[in-house]
Amino acid sequence: MSKSFEEQIEQLEKIVGELEKGELSLEESVTKFEEGIRISKECNKTLEEAEKKITILVNQNGNLEEENFEA
Repeated sequence: MSKSFEEQIEQLEKIVGELEKGELSLEESVTKFEEGIRISKECNKTLEEAEKKITILVNQNGNLEEENFEA
């Protein structure tokens, strides 16, 4: 079962905290950094997929029309 977006963000914050403490060995730091990059890419993919699904209702000439969201 994959983690939710919120769970991934929480895990990423935990990794950042561990790295900021500076108590990890170089090898542990590199491993945590790699894990953080992987999670970050997964979160970015989730956001991109959500962005594709977003639509905006626009009131044009008194009619509501649906348009795709563009960032």
